[in-house]
Amino acid sequence: MFKNLGVLVLLILFFSSCNKTTPEIKKNDKVIIAHRGASGYLPEHTLESKAMAYAMKPDFIEQDLVLSKDNVPIVIHDIYLEDVTNVSDVFPDRNREDNRFYVIDFTFEELQQLNVTERFDTKTKKAIYPNRFPLNKSTFKLHSLQQEIELIQGLNKSTENTIGIYPEIKNPAFHLENGKDISVIVLKILNDYGYTSKTDKCILQCFDAKELERIRKALHSELFLVQLIEFPEETEQLKHFATYANGIGPWYNQILDKKDANGKWQFTNLVNQAHQLGLKVHPYTFRADQFEGFDSFNQELETLLYKANIDGVFTDFPDKVAKFLNR
Repeated sequence: MFKNLGVLVLLILFFSSCNKTTPEIKKNDKVIIAHRGASGYLPEHTLESKAMAYAMKPDFIEQDLVLSKDNVPIVIHDIYLEDVTNVSDVFPDRNREDNRFYVIDFTFEELQQLNVTERFDTKTKKAIYPNRFPLNKSTFKLHSLQQEIELIQGLNKSTENTIGIYPEIKNPAFHLENGKDISVIVLKILNDYGYTSKTDKCILQCFDAKELERIRKALHSELFLVQLIEFPEETEQLKHFATYANGIGPWYNQILDKKDANGKWQFTNLVNQAHQLGLKVHPYTFRADQFEGFDSFNQELETLLYKANIDGVFTDFPDKVAKFLNR
């Protein structure tokens, strides 16, 4: 169409300079974290979900970690089993007095006997996300942190990519109450697989502020640490978090304030304050099938990534976020 390449270049530069409503940000400036893998498409925290997420080329893949009875870090979101597995069918008499089935009460070998399915309501037996992978279809299993690291590192070698891991230490106080120091066990495994410094492709996260500070100061970890936050009062502790953490992981609603008269979102000072302290901001969780307060998933991404200027997102749909960022 254009015979004169110089004219085409000038036109591109002209239109680019006219469109300055959002900053020019490359994909690599914004981090994509595959939340529990490609959990919008396959049951969360299964190796199949992680392999699918890997193919979508996020920057990091997340691993929630809970210890088994024999001290194997299991990749599962909760300390309980009954809402993502068939544990009540396989081991009907292994629940505690509260009628819940705890990962920590089963050996790794026993956990391997369970089938994993989409997260469901244990009372209604209905899927939490009804339009995702069908309940109790195909065969999925629980796996260890070591197995997942070897999958990701193996794929990094065979594909020449450098996708990282983003483990979370779950409920450290509960583990200590049951005689287990999950942080020491996890840090040893990460070290064995070459994750030791801030420059390695590993970000370690935890909701427990005392434990994350212990990991930095008492256990002397040099990893990139992210303090997860959930409650409003925690947003007032950023200066303290910055003494040991490199970033924060808030619920994204803690960044949104209210809409103005024109229906545009206004923001809290959380992101600006974090950036002033040198903290990265990786909010959770962005779901293409759940974007309350927005007209579309892309509008949610546009609002938080560009207008609020967050540094990355936890998402069940890493492919959709990558497509948005690479527009």
